[in-house]
Amino acid sequence: MHWADAWIKEAVAAADRPNPNSMTFVTVSSDGSPSARVVLCKRFVPDPGYLVFHTNYRSQKATEIATQSKVAVVFHWDNTGRQIRIEGIAVQSPAEESDAYFETRGWGARIGAWGSDQSQSVVSRDVLKRQIRDRATERGVMLGDDLQSLASDDVPDISRPPYWGGIRVWANAIELWKSGADRIHDRARWQRELVRSSEHEFSVSPWVGRRLQP
Repeated sequence: MHWADAWIKEAVAAADRPNPNSMTFVTVSSDGSPSARVVLCKRFVPDPGYLVFHTNYRSQKATEIATQSKVAVVFHWDNTGRQIRIEGIAVQSPAEESDAYFETRGWGARIGAWGSDQSQSVVSRDVLKRQIRDRATERGVMLGDDLQSLASDDVPDISRPPYWGGIRVWANAIELWKSGADRIHDRARWQRELVRSSEHEFSVSPWVGRRLQP
């Protein structure tokens, strides 16, 4: 996890792509159907070993986590020939952690969290825009015609929706892959046990690693 943390920090520092912290996040539905999407890793905590992203708790990914908490994550940087694969268990972040992150978001992103019923169908883009405007008004925020500006300089505090927040992915397996010439890549995998200790936490066993053939 410390090597993975270093790789992510290097990618962010290089700033040679729009979202160096992007990762593919994979869930499984109750009938066993896999689903993948790209999300942004906002925290990577090598000890005790989890990462965090944020989402609407009513979205497809979150509802699938509620029924099947085993998930997978992939980071990939083709410019450096590096890949990180993580498998683990997803749980909601503590409310205070989600509140603290929400406060760092711009007003537009905060209104967006209230305005969109993520993963739900909508008749048209115009209907979605009206919904966002109406919900902004309910929060005391008057939007300009383009929805991306304010009709007033007065912006009230916009609290976090109770159905929006962080997801922690606790790793029970991690694989690091580094490109080498003629397919002689470096590839290694580490595994450990997770035992649930609270709503948001796990106790963990030591990592056991092995080198894999590429």
